[in-house]
Amino acid sequence: MSSRRSRNFTNEEIKDLVSKLQSLLPQPNQRLNQTLSASMVLNETCTYIKRLQKEADELSERLSQLLDSVDTTSVDVELIRTLLQQ
Repeated sequence: MSSRRSRNFTNEEIKDLVSKLQSLLPQPNQRLNQTLSASMVLNETCTYIKRLQKEADELSERLSQLLDSVDTTSVDVELIRTLLQQ
């Protein structure tokens, strides 16, 4: 059983982390200067990550369809896959 060391964060550290996280989220025009609560930032972060995962899955599926429809050699396909994994 592994032990986990917990770290206590100060309120200022939490505010700073939430602020940094909020700055990474896309912001609609009406929220540019609005400060959200930590729970709202976390909720929006989760929603944003789920949306990005869905977009990545859709793009991956679309790429697979395109690769299947293109007349390429197996070397070309492997090269493309290798480049995409970097």
